[in-house]
Amino acid sequence: MDQIKFYESKLAFEMDAWDLHEAMKAGQDVVVLDVRQTPSFNKKHIDGAVSYPHKNITAENLADFNQNTLYVTYCDGLGCNAATNGALKMAKLGLNVKETHRWIELVE
Repeated sequence: MDQIKFYESKLAFEMDAWDLHEAMKAGQDVVVLDVRQTPSFNKKHIDGAVSYPHKNITAENLADFNQNTLYVTYCDGLGCNAATNGALKMAKLGLNVKETHRWIELVE
């Protein structure tokens, strides 16, 4: 993959904190999934986010998820790949999904 295609694909499948904030504020059909373990979610999370640990993301568990909704996954940041794992699983199930990083900016 060349450099341009790499960055284009990043922009297609990632959402920055500001864009996520604006989408939520505008009432867009977006569901934010905190894919960390529940104790981490309970300590701090994005307002309106749903706790859904990535290990629970299976075809059976997501059977009722709307394929027209945009799902945005997040975890602890650069040292954590749970958001990527969750987004990959969801994409394989045909869901519209992106991941976000630096989410802490949304809660502070």
